[in-house]
Amino acid sequence: MQAIETCRTPRLGGVVEMCDHCQFTHIRYRSCRNRHCPKCQGIARERWLADRRTELLPTEYFHVVFTVPEPIASLAFYNKSVVYNILFRATAQTLLAIAEERLGLELGFFCVLHSWGQNLHFHPHLHCVVPGGGLSADHERWIAAKRGFLLPVTVLARRFRRLMIEALTKAYADGELQFFGDLAPLRDPIAFARFLTPLKHKDWVVYAKPPFGGPARVLEYLGRYTHRVAISNQRLLALQDGQVSFSWTDYRDSLRKVMTVSAEQFIRLFLQHALPPGFQRIRYYGFLANCHRADKLVLCRSLLATPCSDLLPTPTAYPNFCAQLRLCPQCGIGTMAPLQILFPCPEPMLVNTS
Repeated sequence: MQAIETCRTPRLGGVVEMCDHCQFTHIRYRSCRNRHCPKCQGIARERWLADRRTELLPTEYFHVVFTVPEPIASLAFYNKSVVYNILFRATAQTLLAIAEERLGLELGFFCVLHSWGQNLHFHPHLHCVVPGGGLSADHERWIAAKRGFLLPVTVLARRFRRLMIEALTKAYADGELQFFGDLAPLRDPIAFARFLTPLKHKDWVVYAKPPFGGPARVLEYLGRYTHRVAISNQRLLALQDGQVSFSWTDYRDSLRKVMTVSAEQFIRLFLQHALPPGFQRIRYYGFLANCHRADKLVLCRSLLATPCSDLLPTPTAYPNFCAQLRLCPQCGIGTMAPLQILFPCPEPMLVNTS
């Protein structure tokens, strides 16, 4: 919270910059670089997108979403690190196992954790980007899934449900779960068993969206959400009389709406999505796992008869983004060059830039 409060303010220091074309001068305060800050992570996002573009394969890509029921979400609220890790493991095991059993192939995919809905309520779920095929067991050929169809969501949901409940039961037995507030009675083993029993028969939601229009569409879509937490500045509409108004999309009727809450409530809604320290919210599995990603991508491209150079992004994509950040906001032609360093100070200060 302190990082967000001080981001791009005199408290972090900054630099006076001048345009080398029109001599426009302004102060650029330093950013906090906190991964929860809605004003930061732009460069990190572009660097991540540039890396992912080099990994795209010439095949269909599917967007699969794994969601936990509300009782599990309430459990995750007080046990984020434990339940989030279980969610990642159960999702990965489900996709890898079903793909091997049904199609006889090894998938390669990445997952991105989201804990929010458009209205900022706590709603943990995983977005997975999965190619429409994978490597055969002997790594001698590429096996393509049926066009427009990856894996049956009903089968995925049942396997995911079983793995999640088994992992939560084990975490409880190992003493890894904590219970507070309304969940305090679950400290009793019998109560916890009763808590899980209805979930074993409930239909869990695994949603597979239609395939993307092409590999480039994968990153175009997901890139908006990889390096952002809860809400972007563009959705903030007003702060008036202690009330914060922000826009959100109600997907039940696909209408854009406005929600107004107290400032304290807005801060609470935002901070409930803060990640545990050091927690990785983007993870890679199968042939995209970090330990052998480079080698297996070369193998995939050779089996697909696609030269690596055909899939590389435009070399100037990331540098161009960085160069645009340095463009003069006044004339749009010149480049902003540092003129004077401003050291961090607790109070705003006036700088003579004449």
